[in-house]
Amino acid sequence: QVQLVESGGGLVQPGESLRLSCAASGNIYLITYMRWYRQAPGKQRELVATISGGGGTDYADSVKDRFTISRDNAKNTVYLQMISLKPDDTAVYYCNADIKTTPGTWYRNYWGQGTQVTVSS
Repeated sequence: QVQLVESGGGLVQPGESLRLSCAASGNIYLITYMRWYRQAPGKQRELVATISGGGGTDYADSVKDRFTISRDNAKNTVYLQMISLKPDDTAVYYCNADIKTTPGTWYRNYWGQGTQVTVSS
């Protein structure tokens, strides 16, 4: 069984920074893509950032130059460093990953439970 657990959310003021973490645990053989999504009240869930197993990254236009995704493969952990936060960044942030549990299985997609980020003065 595989679990993704996010941490690091909270309440910050506009312009401040926050770092989210997501640790994968359980029966893990290999993790390829890891992603951060967010969902604001009344809106659809949107993809914020992606990092490949080799470290390649991609970002939504709305967060480019403000958010940085990174990973520590030894710890099966992905991070999202957020700077210059805006009220529009307020949302529940979800971790997502493609994980293989044994060499002979396909990759399966897993979600974390989410962590709330609120940007407000």
